[in-house]
Amino acid sequence: MTPPTSHPLTFCSLAGRRAVVTGASSGIGRAIAVELARGGADVAIHYRGHREAATETSRLCAEHGVKTALLQADLADATRYSSLIDQAWQLWGGIDLWINNAGVDLLTGDQAKLPYADKLQRLWEIDVRGTVLLGREVAERMNAGPGGVLLNIGWDQADRGMEGASGELFATAKNAIMGFTRSLAVSMAPRVRVNCIAPGWIKTAWGEQARDEWQQRVLRETPLARWGTPQDLAFLARFLCSDEASYLTGQVINANGGAIR
Repeated sequence: MTPPTSHPLTFCSLAGRRAVVTGASSGIGRAIAVELARGGADVAIHYRGHREAATETSRLCAEHGVKTALLQADLADATRYSSLIDQAWQLWGGIDLWINNAGVDLLTGDQAKLPYADKLQRLWEIDVRGTVLLGREVAERMNAGPGGVLLNIGWDQADRGMEGASGELFATAKNAIMGFTRSLAVSMAPRVRVNCIAPGWIKTAWGEQARDEWQQRVLRETPLARWGTPQDLAFLARFLCSDEASYLTGQVINANGGAIR
């Protein structure tokens, strides 16, 4: 079954909400940013170095009649976190939705060639430390105001394991994020909801160029017999940010086509 391409504003409306999506210049982050805009939210697009790509995300969001902004920061530099949050809050007088999507790509490009220990360090700096420190400060600010929603990104195989160096490394980082989500949700309830999306096989840059053996593995391990798409995750993110999900917090939700191994 082909997923729908849009939802009407009457369901999961985000009209009047103010959102930040980190790592939103492409892929999953871009899809989430555009879907939140389709729902009516004003969206600030965070990026590290690809300003042109972030500008394209902004253009796609603006097509839905919302306000957009660009926020630049290298999340490997923890000294930038507070200033990034300050900039976000100053844009529109506060933030209602914050999606911690930014993560290091260790499967494509030059970073795929890094030694094991260096890959672990990069995951620690951006995926773990970035999510934890940004998430905690954002949630505290929301909690001091009208409240809000925080979403993190995990991995569906983190808590059951996958063979190989990449599986070991990503399980280490994403299990930390998933556990942090559950605990932060308890700390910040009832004013701030905190949830985590745990993607399965999603066709991002690595999936597009994966060898045939990986293509076949995805189909074999996924009951719905297809790769997931960034848009699949974007629909879920929009729901979790909406009032229709107001009774959900502290949840790690697998978005993986039913995969159980």
